[in-house]
Amino acid sequence: MRREYPTQPLVGIGAVILQDDKILMVKRASEPGKGKWSVPGGLVELGEKLEKTVIREVKEETNLDVAVVRLIDAVDNIVYDANGRLRFHFVILDFLTSLKGGVLQPSSDVVDTKWIRLDEAEDYDLTKTFREFIKRNKEELKKTTLSP
Repeated sequence: MRREYPTQPLVGIGAVILQDDKILMVKRASEPGKGKWSVPGGLVELGEKLEKTVIREVKEETNLDVAVVRLIDAVDNIVYDANGRLRFHFVILDFLTSLKGGVLQPSSDVVDTKWIRLDEAEDYDLTKTFREFIKRNKEELKKTTLSP
């Protein structure tokens, strides 16, 4: 399936990884959102269960191992080109995850990785969908990071 100018919506995942009062962010290496910060994530492969997608994408982008805790949010990412033609259409499911191990190291899918304080996340050049996500979920995420 084509990512750009698709014939149907594509399903993707986002992995929210929290540690203390920080969230793991990645700087996207490709469109949509190239050069902007978001959470690790990617597309569900045909026949792949969502939990496996989350674990695989986090490992591919950050070299970290995670376990899925629960679904947090669902987001539409619909982008039109200058001519009004549908360029991208993703349905993104964001999952809270717990860090199990690994050494943080960005892959070719991302330009950079960084642990960012939740209170400072909105100061970064975020993808549109992640900016909306953080506004909707910041208070819940803060409570989650305070839990033992």
